[in-house]
Order: sequence, then C-alpha cells, then structure tokens
Amino acid sequence: MYVPATPVPPPANPLAPIGIASVAPPAMPITVRTILRLRRSELNVLADGPATITGTLLAGPEPVGLPGRMVALQALGRHGWSTLTRTRSGAGGRFRLRYVTRRVGSESVRLRFAGDGSELASHRRLGRLNVFRLAEASWYGGGGGMACGGSLTSSTMGVANKTLPCGTLVTLRYDGHSVRVPVVDRGPYVAGREFDLTEATKQALGFGDTGEVWSTS
Repeated sequence: MYVPATPVPPPANPLAPIGIASVAPPAMPITVRTILRLRRSELNVLADGPATITGTLLAGPEPVGLPGRMVALQALGRHGWSTLTRTRSGAGGRFRLRYVTRRVGSESVRLRFAGDGSELASHRRLGRLNVFRLAEASWYGGGGGMACGGSLTSSTMGVANKTLPCGTLVTLRYDGHSVRVPVVDRGPYVAGREFDLTEATKQALGFGDTGEVWSTS
C-alpha cells in the first residue's frame, strides 16, 4: 500500500535574521595624573641628624588629596635612584618623611610616588641633601699661583685643604649660607684648621676671620 510522505513544514519565519553576538570593546583603564606638592624641607643637616620633608600627594584635574599611598625619598647614585626612606600618606594626602643621616656628603634627592592602580606615577626634584660635619676654617687672599693650578684672585671661588684631591667639590655652610666650591690650593698650615677659604668664598658665606663651618667633606 502506498503511504505518502509527510511534508516538512517550512520555517516559521524564513526571513528572520541570524543573531550576531556583539562584543563590547575592552574598557580603557582610567589614569589620573598625580602631583607631589612640597610644603617644607630641611635638607642641610649635621651627620646623625634628621632630614625632614613634608608635603601632600594630590590627584585629578582639580587636585584632591590621596590618602594611604606610599611616598618615597630617593637619592641619585652611580646606579640610578635608590630609596632612602618611605612613608604612607595620611588624611588629605599629607605626608612627612624623616631620614636620619649617617655619613657626610652631598647628593641629589627627589620625592617619588610609584603609582597605584589608576593613579599615574610622579616625582619631584628637591635639590641636594647636604650632610655636614663641623670643621675649623680661616681665609686667605692676595695673589700668586695656587697648588692646583691657576692664579689666586679676589674672585676665585674655592678652598685650600691639605689632603683632598684638587678639584674635589666641597659644600660649605655658615650662618644659613651655602656654597659648593672646589679644592684649588693646599693649606692651611695652622694646627687644628682644615680649610682656608678664598676671599670670594668668605664673602659668599658671610664668614669672619676664623671659626667653624659645616662641611660635606
């Protein structure tokens, strides 16, 4: 007996569009510019004394304080920047760094925020951290040749020292004034004195005839 095939019904909507899954583009990370605002710094200190820096870490086009972020004090050495000390910002982004110095010398320092999530890294140069010791000094003038070369004049900036290599840069501080000058001559040859200041160096420091200066060497 012949049994006719059952016809297959057509699709309910042959013109229905095939669904296409839409993929949203990946969200771009939001990055916010940060600012290290300096309030106060004490970078001229005697050895074993504290250098202190206070400031505020801010972020955004209309800067607001960033609490709970790590801020570092860094020094520039032969192999780049290294961290001397660090602290976490407090309310309003305020921070205070305190670094107890152990040896005399002079080095460039900066503040550094490494970035945190959506906040961009930032840094701020502070100048030089000068760690001093006390040294007896006098001054000399006149003319004539200098042991390190050249002739001494009233405008020669430098110091005489018995042992430091010629050209060594020495930062001296006296009564709130600082100079960074080279060793240009030999002397002084008076017991207990370490430096003879040239006339120009004496004037720049406001130094008298003899006394103590702060020295980084």
